[in-house]
Amino acid sequence: WYQRRVRGMSSRPDPSSFSDSSQIRTTSLNIVLTADLKTAVLSGHVDITFVRVNKDCETLVLDSKDLDISSILDQTSGEELEYSVGDKYKDFGSPLSISLKPTTSGVTVHYKTSPKASGVQVLTPDQTFGEHPYLFTQNQAIHARSLVPCQDTPGIKTPYTAELTVEKPLVAVMSAVSVRSEETDTTTTYFFNQKIPIPAYLLAIVIGDIVSRDISSRVRVWSERANIDKCYNEFEDTETILNAAEKVAGEYVWGRYDLLVLPPSFPYGGMENPCLTFVTPTLLAGDKSLVNVVAHEIAHSWTGNLVTNANWEHFWLNEGFTVFLERKILKELAGPGEGEAVRQAAHLHGSTVSNMLSKCSAKIILSLR
Repeated sequence: WYQRRVRGMSSRPDPSSFSDSSQIRTTSLNIVLTADLKTAVLSGHVDITFVRVNKDCETLVLDSKDLDISSILDQTSGEELEYSVGDKYKDFGSPLSISLKPTTSGVTVHYKTSPKASGVQVLTPDQTFGEHPYLFTQNQAIHARSLVPCQDTPGIKTPYTAELTVEKPLVAVMSAVSVRSEETDTTTTYFFNQKIPIPAYLLAIVIGDIVSRDISSRVRVWSERANIDKCYNEFEDTETILNAAEKVAGEYVWGRYDLLVLPPSFPYGGMENPCLTFVTPTLLAGDKSLVNVVAHEIAHSWTGNLVTNANWEHFWLNEGFTVFLERKILKELAGPGEGEAVRQAAHLHGSTVSNMLSKCSAKIILSLR
């Protein structure tokens, strides 16, 4: 955290963000983008509304990283606003400072991303199971600023809507509820709505030749076409895990819980994007022995996504409470006989215990079918 001192960042609520939530707080985002996977660029605009915590504040400072800004407009008047992009710092990007009029309560930023955006990964067909390129985002911890100019801090949460246009036959999904789609001869535009306020790091996009299969009325699995049968068979008990989580933590408020199995190059075990958990295909063991990872990602629906660390100095709160809740879920799945033993054993380390818990998870799921 040596860069806390960069441009006074240590005085702000989040030392990894140029924005200052004690001055202005974002209240909504409307993201409108067109994807070009050939150039690995997303272009369009974002509408940002906000409230001034400090009524005398005259500048909106957003986080940005390698974004090509073409213009910024006042949402109400349509007037162009003056702005500047500050010096770039390797890890943090650049502050985007927008001069506000006294009546400005929202801005529209027209921009495009960089082909080297740190939060956007475009795979060639050779890196997938299919014949088309594939795009996915990974914005945790501070990479959302490479996708959209924003207050890129977990201390700010906003609902968002989005329109995402892609070339056929590609399909787009996001960390939100899909509302509808519109087609032309060559493109499809997908519309999304995330009503629950989320931090910027939970913004997520996947574009690829993907298909889905329903597990229940609120759960489905997504993957590339070649893998959909394996994915469905491996994760067909996700609704059972979600029901167990609700018994422990209360109502699941996000509407949908979809699992998306990414190509092998996805570098994480899982990512708890709201409405659309990302998981690695290395979980496709064939015997459901690794489904405890799903319990962990489901637990994030409460701890992390609903209740979030204020900044990344306190990331342990997200993961610590999620592990605690995950173990409670495994206990609920195991039932009164073995449940507490499973929970107590889960805190131990070592491959032997990990293997035992994985096998136990598979046994638990199979016994409930």
